[in-house]
Amino acid sequence: MGARAGAAGAGRARGAGPGGGGSNERAPRPGPAGARDAAERLVANVTVCKPRGVVKGAGLGARCRPRGGTMAATVRRQRPKRLDRWAVMAVLLANLLALSDTLAVMSVDLGSESMKVAIVKPGVPMEIVLNKESRRKTPVTVTLKENERFFGDSAASMAIKNPKATLRYFQHLLGKQEGNPHVALYRARFPEHELGFDPQRQTVHFQISPQLQFSPEEVLGMVLNYSRSLAEDFAEQPIKDAVITVPAFFNQAERRAVLQAARMAGLKVLQLINDNTATALSYGVFRRKDINTTAQNVMFYDMGSGSTVCTIVTYQTVKTKEAGMQPQLQIRGVGFDRTLGGLEMELRLREHLAKLFNEQRKGQRAKDVRENPRAMAKLLREANRLKTVLSANADHMAQIEGLMDDVDFKAKVTRAEFEELCADLFERVPGPVQQALQSAEMNLDEIEQVILVGGATRVPKVQEVLLKAVGKEELGKNINADEAAAMGAVYQAAALSKAFKVKPFVVRDAVIYPILVEFTREVEEEPGVRSLKHNKRVLFSRMGPYPQRKVITFNRYNHDFDFHINYGDLGFLGPEDLRVFGSQNLTTVKLKGVGESFKKYPDHESKGIKAHFNLDESGVLSLIRVESVFETLVEDSPEEESTLTKLGNTISSLFGGGATADTKENGTDTIQEEEESPAEGSKDEPGEQAELKEEAEAPVEDTSQPPLAEPKEDAAPEEEKAAEKENEEKSEAQKPSEKKEAGSAGVPPAPEEEKKQKPARKQRMVEEIGVELLVLDLPDLPEEALARSAQKLQDLTFRDLEKQEREKAANSLEAFIFETQDKLYQPEYQEVSTEEQREEISGKLSAASTWLEDEGFGATTVMLKEKLTELRKLCYGLFFRVEERKKWPERLSALDNLLNHSSMFLKGARLIPEMDQIFTEVEMTTLEKVINETWAWKNATVAEQAKLPATEKPVLLSKDIEAKMMALDREVQYLLNKAKFTKPRPRPKDKNGTRAEPPLNASDQAEKVIPPPGHTEDAKPISEPEKETRSEPADAEPLELGGPGAEPEQKEQPTGQKPTLKNDEL
Repeated sequence: MGARAGAAGAGRARGAGPGGGGSNERAPRPGPAGARDAAERLVANVTVCKPRGVVKGAGLGARCRPRGGTMAATVRRQRPKRLDRWAVMAVLLANLLALSDTLAVMSVDLGSESMKVAIVKPGVPMEIVLNKESRRKTPVTVTLKENERFFGDSAASMAIKNPKATLRYFQHLLGKQEGNPHVALYRARFPEHELGFDPQRQTVHFQISPQLQFSPEEVLGMVLNYSRSLAEDFAEQPIKDAVITVPAFFNQAERRAVLQAARMAGLKVLQLINDNTATALSYGVFRRKDINTTAQNVMFYDMGSGSTVCTIVTYQTVKTKEAGMQPQLQIRGVGFDRTLGGLEMELRLREHLAKLFNEQRKGQRAKDVRENPRAMAKLLREANRLKTVLSANADHMAQIEGLMDDVDFKAKVTRAEFEELCADLFERVPGPVQQALQSAEMNLDEIEQVILVGGATRVPKVQEVLLKAVGKEELGKNINADEAAAMGAVYQAAALSKAFKVKPFVVRDAVIYPILVEFTREVEEEPGVRSLKHNKRVLFSRMGPYPQRKVITFNRYNHDFDFHINYGDLGFLGPEDLRVFGSQNLTTVKLKGVGESFKKYPDHESKGIKAHFNLDESGVLSLIRVESVFETLVEDSPEEESTLTKLGNTISSLFGGGATADTKENGTDTIQEEEESPAEGSKDEPGEQAELKEEAEAPVEDTSQPPLAEPKEDAAPEEEKAAEKENEEKSEAQKPSEKKEAGSAGVPPAPEEEKKQKPARKQRMVEEIGVELLVLDLPDLPEEALARSAQKLQDLTFRDLEKQEREKAANSLEAFIFETQDKLYQPEYQEVSTEEQREEISGKLSAASTWLEDEGFGATTVMLKEKLTELRKLCYGLFFRVEERKKWPERLSALDNLLNHSSMFLKGARLIPEMDQIFTEVEMTTLEKVINETWAWKNATVAEQAKLPATEKPVLLSKDIEAKMMALDREVQYLLNKAKFTKPRPRPKDKNGTRAEPPLNASDQAEKVIPPPGHTEDAKPISEPEKETRSEPADAEPLELGGPGAEPEQKEQPTGQKPTLKNDEL
């Protein structure tokens, strides 16, 4: 007999009140209106818990405690006037539960060969997502055919059958134009792929067939969409917010390409985080207790499949404004090699195996195996396996069955041969270490530990060369080399999401490629002689922290002009790396409206043309706005003030008046503008430092120590604040009288000073300047083309879903046919069916099976579902009879037990003495009636069912048995809850009804009462009036003679007096 929520805690008043006595009238059952009231009362006990996780260390969890007291106390305090309030809370709770379905966030560690996906959702801390094959990492491989697509392991297996349509390592083409050396390298490595040319953007695309062509961004968008589907299946809820890892050496064009791919996939990118930064964050989060005020320098050496990155990170605790002392990681130095990785080693091994296979067939006039794409795909897969095995063994036998022309291949390869093949690659291992040390301006003695990351670091020769290069005793392997970046990225995703609260961990990433601003202006070196002077100003220096905002001011322009945003000194890159890097010119900015702004404010002093730049959390540079700033002196004359203004100033001074907030703000801006130096100084060196200013105009921004990266949408409010501030300044300029009135608010002047003129103040005017951007490195996709690509990917996704739905319907139909044909020969089904019925069903099943084999391939999903529905309807009666017979024994046994226990409970309730009785006669009679009716229904229905043949529809139904059990259980539970929450009735001491005071302690003895002459000892005590019991407040504690303090009185009854039985003595 399970407890029912509707009857819990004396939720409805019936019969006796809290004291047990009362009317014998039975309270009405709650109908539809009563059920609605009960639901409104239940809202009071639902705990509204905001779904925010709390990350402790590296984990997240959500804990929620119920508010208020017990359920009975909660219901007792209800008032009719609060029902509307509870209804509003119910609506808010429903909306909150709906929002909780979209709280999960994800991260994608996008490697060259494979990707790892991690999620965070309420109740599930940072967890790696398993793919459909239950693996923790998924190959970044896509197979594109005319009518279907394959991803992950399925696509990797398709690389052998259809290598031309299987795309791998396509990330190397992101942000690259057709003449880039990496494009030529990709063609050499994978000659089976046909790369077309896009004349609009000067980039390449994959030409699968004359009708199928996809850009690298579109292919990456497919992979990101697939990763989201894996995360959604694992989280069991939709996900849109993601943090994606990118290599640290990605430039602006490559980062924008990844963002465009994410937009095609419909993902909202919270941040593009460098994979080395994500790894460092994961390492620090799990060891935050070891971080203190002493700086710890750790080197991470990450050799993956496609590239190698070495990073020097400094860990220490710093003081933050919001949370006090918190751990921080700062990227100090970065070195990289774009082509050093496991893929190049595998390609060397593949070439070696191809050479061995050709030598084995030298005299057979066979074709070169390199000309067969399928054979080369098999060799590459074997080379990958061979590299892994040789990392733990000195030699291994490479073998491929049916490599080409049904000829098997088998050859022995030793680790020494492998190391000889990759000797030049191993010589490049120390290169990134030296680059990182140079950029950090550190030496190896300052590095406390070197930690290995990435799959290629498992090669023994790599570890040997690296250990010799860093001069340490050993290399750190105390981090998950495959999943560290994904875990760090998902921690950052939780920190950026508004649905979770994590322990702060300050991240200060570093700019790899410096960015500067170049402009040309006329100078007059000699009287009458003018010449053009080219100026360069560093905007974001190398290894400077980001995210960060900067403002650059041009002071000597009063007409439209252009300036250029380019990369700075890239001398740390080698010649080949510079060719791979691409264009060193980013953007040309053309300003329009500078001259008009000067004509609009001819009497104002120009404070220059200010350009606001932002290097956001993803490392992407953007020009926020350009504005022309003017200032003028405004004199506040007291003679111009009206009487009302003077009265207002006097009243405001009485209440602690002074300068208004706007006046103070403007004053601060004025001081800042005065401290800011002009953009074009007479000397280039000082000018570089003076012209740039971190954006102090936005009070929230603190660029001296950038805070933890916020989501991109958080940047908008800061810009809106700045825009609102500008609008306020414009409105103040349009209403000088109001400005004067506000500025004159303060201490009322003395009568002799009223005629004196107050000191002038500065008024600031801002005029927006039109901007035209000309992208020079790699043009972004136009919005129309981006929308078409997104629609193309969405159509492919819908097509895949329709195909999966059709396959699911066909499989369901086929499975139903085979299972039902098998059931027709089982005894339990033959018992409840006739021969004619089984023959009819068997004939229909055979016809459907024939139709599925002959016409099923061309059938639509709707046709397959209709066929399945038709067969299920035909077999419904047979299946129903079998299922009912299976349920009868269990259901009938449960009903008998419930009836027996209910009868025993009723019998015990009637034995309670009248003075202690808490149940009314109506309640016990009602329960007895339900018990008798249930017994009668059960006996009659079982007898009727016994007369029916097994092939007929049964009259004894399991749902009817359950309904009878619920009705009986409801009555019993009501009485049980009433007994549970009802307080014992006060017991009178004598006939006058006076109450005995409870003893002060347990040793006190109660006063004995001797009955007066003429009264028998069996005289009934006079009970207290019902009115008094009900008039007491619900929360008050009435004096109870039968309570714990009155036990000594009950034990020492007068001689001959009949002891009173308590409820628990029945």
